[in-house]
Amino acid sequence: MTSTEPSPAERFAASKSRSKTPQLQAFRSRLTFGLDDFQIAACEVVEEGRSVLVAAPTGAGKTLVAEFAIHLAMQDPRDKVFYTAPMKALSNQKYQELVAEYGASEVGLLTGDTNVNSRARIVVMTTEVLRNMLYAGSDLLDDLRYVVLDEVHFLGDRFRGAVWEEVIIHLPLDVRLVSLSATVSNAEEFGDWLMTVRGDTDVIVSEERPVPLQQHVLVGSKYLDLFDSSGKAATNRVNPELVRAASLSTRTSGRRDRGGRPGSGSHGYRGPATSRSQQSGPQSFGRMDRWKIVELLDGKNLLPAIFFVFSRVGCDQAVRQVLRSGIRLTTATEREEIREIVDDHCRTLRDEDLAVLGYYEWVEGLERGVAAHHAGLLPAFKEVVEELFQKKLVKVVFATETLALGINMPARSVVLEKLEKFNGEARVPITPGEYTQLTGRAGRRGIDVEGHSVIQWAQGLDPQAVASLASRRTYPLNSSFRPTYNMAVNLIEQFGRSRTREVLETSFAQFQADRAVVDLARKVRTQQQSLDGYAASMQCHLGDFGEYMTLRQGIADLEKQGASRAESQSRSERDRRQEKITALRRELRQHPCNACPEREQHARWAERWYKLKKQTDQLSAQIRSRTGAVAKIFDRVTDVLLDLGYLVPRDGSNAAEQATYDSSSVSRLAEVDVATPGRTLRRIYGDRDLLVAECLRRGVWKQLDAPSLAAMAATLVYEPRRDEGTVSERYLPRGEFRTALDRTRTIWSELDDLEQAHKLPGTQQPAPGLALAMHRWARGADLDSVLDDAELAAGDFVRWTKQTIDLLDQLSVVADPPVGPVARKALDAVRRGIVSYSAV
Repeated sequence: MTSTEPSPAERFAASKSRSKTPQLQAFRSRLTFGLDDFQIAACEVVEEGRSVLVAAPTGAGKTLVAEFAIHLAMQDPRDKVFYTAPMKALSNQKYQELVAEYGASEVGLLTGDTNVNSRARIVVMTTEVLRNMLYAGSDLLDDLRYVVLDEVHFLGDRFRGAVWEEVIIHLPLDVRLVSLSATVSNAEEFGDWLMTVRGDTDVIVSEERPVPLQQHVLVGSKYLDLFDSSGKAATNRVNPELVRAASLSTRTSGRRDRGGRPGSGSHGYRGPATSRSQQSGPQSFGRMDRWKIVELLDGKNLLPAIFFVFSRVGCDQAVRQVLRSGIRLTTATEREEIREIVDDHCRTLRDEDLAVLGYYEWVEGLERGVAAHHAGLLPAFKEVVEELFQKKLVKVVFATETLALGINMPARSVVLEKLEKFNGEARVPITPGEYTQLTGRAGRRGIDVEGHSVIQWAQGLDPQAVASLASRRTYPLNSSFRPTYNMAVNLIEQFGRSRTREVLETSFAQFQADRAVVDLARKVRTQQQSLDGYAASMQCHLGDFGEYMTLRQGIADLEKQGASRAESQSRSERDRRQEKITALRRELRQHPCNACPEREQHARWAERWYKLKKQTDQLSAQIRSRTGAVAKIFDRVTDVLLDLGYLVPRDGSNAAEQATYDSSSVSRLAEVDVATPGRTLRRIYGDRDLLVAECLRRGVWKQLDAPSLAAMAATLVYEPRRDEGTVSERYLPRGEFRTALDRTRTIWSELDDLEQAHKLPGTQQPAPGLALAMHRWARGADLDSVLDDAELAAGDFVRWTKQTIDLLDQLSVVADPPVGPVARKALDAVRRGIVSYSAV
């Protein structure tokens, strides 16, 4: 059968002829490949002056639309474009790409702790930086023409998602948005909201993977297709051979376990202890060693590959296991190139730190083509792994799921060792959306004809469930927006209280709630029609049958109470209840409807009416709770700020700024002003914004020196592991730090009580688990001892230190002396060594 698939040259010519707009034609002439229909459609929308939401699979080429917007901005010397990304790693990667395209003079980078050429015409930044600019009214926003929101589906992230909504709502309306999202199942709903708050916005959705995905399952040493590829069955039918192999695997495993031999859990990994004899034959169903899977993929020409392990420790162990097997996947020429790249990235590392960082073992893995990638790695190490993988020098990467979140590291194949992960509380199955994100890395556009995903079989898996997971594309985008204290004072300062409530009502969170309300209201209307029908059917010519049923229901409820509380009630309580039942029965017998010959028929309709009425009342309560939900939270946040004096009623009195008010005495319709403490709060960003502002206001950190203030900042940003216990006093910095920590905890407790009184969730208690390590680091201690104190991987220590630096930077700007100058000293003290030369 002759293929009708167009050749690359034909696609190139066809896409060029479809590029009708002049700037798109000019942009297209610079490219060496053809454009897909969705790319052309999205670029035409941008050139026509509208905003666009592009939802497409990983690797489909969404960023080309952003690059076209940058191309447009560069045609007018007055225009600027901001490119936002959810992570510093992505920001750095995009910055390097744009510098290569437009030159260092035209491109800037802002990531909180990095400020490069901020007044350039193209500025790459994290989304939080843009949010802070908007609240500060930065002059960098002047002449802004386009904003690219890369990975905009991060809006659903429960920790950081609100930032995307703040940016979308508060950007000037003449700024055009280019929003790039993974494939989500409610892209049209999100697009409708964008249209509501931003004006003209087109939604371009593509569900076609640029490289087809072939899906396989590894049952023991048997490499099987997930779906039936015979062509004789319906699409997405499970491969019958897989069903047979899985069934045989389960029976074989059961016999082994009953025989007393060690078995894994339902989804456990047997690891290197699995004997070779178990894996030698074609009918063996023990899990293959990782090095054997690497050999299998290499033999099928399916490298490079990414193994998703869902555990940092597991990633590092996997690399060691593969290296112990003696595998070498690189040539001598490749090893020489690897060493050059490693030396270029790591030449600033101090010799005394290399052993601490496991540098030599790491380099050995790289030279043999194997590496790990996770948040615990030093950022410089992660950058090397990413570059080597992109250059096809590293062939196998064992990674946690963070690798699926946008970093440009496509592979020929992706291996999923498990279909479940630990979510912080329990092991849960991965979702269809997560599966799509992970397997989206398989298949390199322009290199591979197809990508491959390989699921390693585990006991207890159901082939049909796996097929369902792999074939579903349900990935809804749900808002995580919630007003914060910092947001409240910033918006009230700009818009006033009543206007802020209206602004917050435009959030995607409220938009989704309102849509849900529409659906609920529709259901209530439908049920009300049924209620009217039931009411008509239960009418009685002798009297009010609803009244009669109320008596019957009262008797039934009292009898039910008696049965459920029989053992806990006193005799007098039972007697009183029985008297009520007797009285109701007397009244029931005297009611006119009791004599109706159709009484029980009416009663059946009445019972249906009561049951449906109860459901309808519950739906109505849901409607009431969702209507204005965001504004209600904002009102509670405002009440806390009024009680503390960060906001004051608008009465024109300067003295009022020094007072606190009982929020219950201030109408929620009354205007308020931002008091002096509130102006400090405006410039403090983070989960503990109010706690930081209150500690500054009360002066509890005035006695701290630079190392102690660094330790305090670390205490306010650090999030301990769930298994991390309470820190003993002897593991805390000595001197003024302990006094300041006690006062900080007391303030936190007071704020927590106030938030609970106003039905707000509050924040976690400050966690000093990193305090001693940060204190010692600020005093110049060596890396080895500090990491030992922190019990953290180098990458984690750098990450928390970067967040500590971010808070210290804020304190250096907003805090009065002596805290402000000391914060600057603390910032300089911790920004050294591996922290100073880590880009992210």
